[in-house]
Amino acid sequence: MPTIIDFKDANAEPREGAPEPERVLHGDPRWRSWLYLSENGMTSGRWESTPGCWTIAYDKWEFMTILEGRGVVRSEDGSATELVPGATLVINPGFKGTWEVLETMTKHFFVRLR
Repeated sequence: MPTIIDFKDANAEPREGAPEPERVLHGDPRWRSWLYLSENGMTSGRWESTPGCWTIAYDKWEFMTILEGRGVVRSEDGSATELVPGATLVINPGFKGTWEVLETMTKHFFVRLR
């Protein structure tokens, strides 16, 4: 049966996490994720992070919209994308760089494995 997930009405218990310590470049980032869908290699929900910077290496597709906070995602070549409320972007498998949260950030996301 087809499903519609209205993020404003979705309800889930938060999961807590953080990047592996060896990936953290500075700060003490802590995450909370509310998963609204997790099936068939797809995951969607809301994510929140406290300030910090860590390395990233994507093995999946991610579509996101920043809701609150401020940050920067930087690729290995040094190019940067500002993460501010309303920013909407896609990161593809193979992307490597850093994710930096400057002010506690919240985003909606949809992830699809390769």
